[in-house]
Amino acid sequence: MAGMAGWHLEHTYAALPELFYSAAMPATVREPRLIAFNRPLATALGLEPERLAQEGAAIFGGNVLPEGSRPIAQAYAGHQFGHFTPLGDGRAILLGEQVTPAGDRLDIQLKGSGRTRFSRRGDGRAALGPMLREYIISEAMHALGIPTTRSLAVVATGEPVQRETMLPGAVLTRVAASHIRVGTMEWAAAHGGESATRALADYTLQRHYPELAGSPEPYLDLFNAILDRQASLLARWQLVGFIHGVMNTDNMALSGETIDYGPCAFMDAYDPATVFSSIDAGGRYAYGNQPPIAHWNLTRLAEAMLPLFDPDVDRATARATAALERFPDLFEGYWLKGMRAKLGLVTVEPGDMALANDLFAWMHRRSADFTNTFCELTAGRVPSDVDDGVEGGPGVQAWYDRWVARRGRQPQTLAETGAVMQQHNPRFIPRNHNVEAALLAATSLGDLSVMEKLLDVLAKPYDHARDLPMFSLPGAGDQAYRTFCGT
Repeated sequence: MAGMAGWHLEHTYAALPELFYSAAMPATVREPRLIAFNRPLATALGLEPERLAQEGAAIFGGNVLPEGSRPIAQAYAGHQFGHFTPLGDGRAILLGEQVTPAGDRLDIQLKGSGRTRFSRRGDGRAALGPMLREYIISEAMHALGIPTTRSLAVVATGEPVQRETMLPGAVLTRVAASHIRVGTMEWAAAHGGESATRALADYTLQRHYPELAGSPEPYLDLFNAILDRQASLLARWQLVGFIHGVMNTDNMALSGETIDYGPCAFMDAYDPATVFSSIDAGGRYAYGNQPPIAHWNLTRLAEAMLPLFDPDVDRATARATAALERFPDLFEGYWLKGMRAKLGLVTVEPGDMALANDLFAWMHRRSADFTNTFCELTAGRVPSDVDDGVEGGPGVQAWYDRWVARRGRQPQTLAETGAVMQQHNPRFIPRNHNVEAALLAATSLGDLSVMEKLLDVLAKPYDHARDLPMFSLPGAGDQAYRTFCGT
């Protein structure tokens, strides 16, 4: 056991029935070396950054347990590309729940820490590149203000892992509000029936939705609250061009956080059909499909929770259906509110949805850069492109004039609405070529400076005063860009 270093680990999840987890020990690794360490996050967790910078490699590599650890692997199921599969933590181990000085309860999980009961044919290991990708993208999402799990550390193991080729191994330390997933509820329904589902729902209510305590309809209210958070989360993804890449039900957290950064990426040229995942040949998880897929996943959650809604199956189904029917309108409401902010529209007019949709239609026709189109509007410029009204659609100048007139009908000054736009339109996102350059330098050359510079830029995504073309311009060949899940 490691000395204190500020650890204050508790284990409320382990009070659930044992079907939800299995005891598991991290595998020891040959030469743990701290590659990335998130000092601000460590401080927020109540940990001692200086001490962990010295002794953290052994802890975050899995060789030494923090004081108070009771490591477990969590059980869950998942609809993977639409097909139901029993899963569980095949390469992740929960050390416990850190209680922070602010009173928050956050999971501390090692990812890539060896085989567990749920590994099946997997090796339980992780490669350095995908773990650094999760570190970069999750911290970028946090800086963008999008609910997300976070990354505390990445440790190189000094051991190779076999994928298509031999790759350097690594362990990521992930911090999450919890790792309770839609797939966890599916596991409960499939393996423990109503009593297990009720136990998990009660735990989720207490941990993530305490405001619902004492509700006369706690489980229906819980489902509606989860639905609301997912609608908000999906809108936030869409508003920055983020593509998750693998929206299986085991990758939807009931807390409302973004979880699992496998084949994820940010879109450069706008196209709703954009897919970056190498395994998503049919485009199931394309950018434009993300909201309906979230709705589909929530339908699977409703099916698992059905007995909790009403003892009568027909009444339970009717209640679940009525709740699910709210999702498209909820999503549209969050998306339109966010889009108004991106366009500097503080008041509400009935034509705002059409104004936004017409902009996206032009962006699609012209393959305009998602992020930079809004940055140019924020700067008061007509988005740069050949304005020739191709394919029978109106040119961007006609749209721009409509937008200027719409802003002019508001009582707010252009400076005021411009400030709103700056707060909602990132200048910098994790551009795919920048991420790849950082990963290549770190994994092939042992050069971490490229990643550190990228992280420094991404920590202030809304800083429009910085002129850094290397980080704000799209890379060549982004349409052919492919990412991999790392397993």
